[in-house]
Amino acid sequence: MINNDVLRGIRYMLDLSDGRVVEITHLADPTFPIGKEDVQAFLKKDDEAGYVECSNKVLAHFLDGLVFYRRGRDESLPPRPVEKRVTNNVVLKKLRVAFELKDVDMHQILESAGFPVSKPELSALFRQPDHKNFKLCGDQLLRNFLKGLTMRVRGNG
Repeated sequence: MINNDVLRGIRYMLDLSDGRVVEITHLADPTFPIGKEDVQAFLKKDDEAGYVECSNKVLAHFLDGLVFYRRGRDESLPPRPVEKRVTNNVVLKKLRVAFELKDVDMHQILESAGFPVSKPELSALFRQPDHKNFKLCGDQLLRNFLKGLTMRVRGNG
């Protein structure tokens, strides 16, 4: 899925202002160079003037910040390195951690979006990429997961 769409979807789901998106991103790294103007450019449609592609680095910092924003930071643990490449699987994992979702929750969310998946299918998405049963998360699955999670968070699902 396009990083801008993921950012747009999470921002809508949590009803975040541009400033709050910047604050959340800075929770992962206070020195990360991002401002409100950057967020506004990421949120524009790709055919609008001023549109800027959201890089993996920006989305990775935002998702890490989202985990800290929703769950708090464990100061006893060393900071984790920021993901270099943000795949749909990484987005799914970060959202699962940020919203403290169990397998049952994940199934309910996908079911509510009209996109049920089997238990083995779901667990394959969270395996290490070099595992023989690893499965890439497709755009359709991630889009439906974001839709279902939005319905859950916003209370209309």
